[in-house]
Amino acid sequence: MLVSNTRLETLEGILDRLRVDIKLNGLKNSKQREEILTVLYKSGTHLSPEEITHKIRAHDKNASISSVYRILSFLEKNGFITALETDKSGRRYEIAAKEHHDHIICIHCGDIIEFVNPEIEQMQISITKELGAKLISHDMRLFVKCSKCQGL
Repeated sequence: MLVSNTRLETLEGILDRLRVDIKLNGLKNSKQREEILTVLYKSGTHLSPEEITHKIRAHDKNASISSVYRILSFLEKNGFITALETDKSGRRYEIAAKEHHDHIICIHCGDIIEFVNPEIEQMQISITKELGAKLISHDMRLFVKCSKCQGL
């Protein structure tokens, strides 16, 4: 098993794509869209809307949670970020420009570990072929009680 965090694109490349997308959609350029992408990219992890808002407020006191939610929706719809549903802590977001990976989520503390396992990936392809189907995409989430929380 490999822990995954391989980026497929630089932050500047993502921001350039965002600027083009904004122009194509006839929208005004928004500093907050870029700030949210920057926060997510630099965090290298999965953040909640509240955590994103808190990080942005460190240098922009006027940032509102409602704006962050609206922008997250836009960024997800346009493929810049992906949302991960967790049972414990709601939706968390990450940059979409990463290699495919799966998630292990602790149901107690909410920690998320990304991983890639070539054997599991191959098994999924084999199973779909056996069923006469073609695998288009998948999302594997394993819900656990992590080693840190087992002692609690």
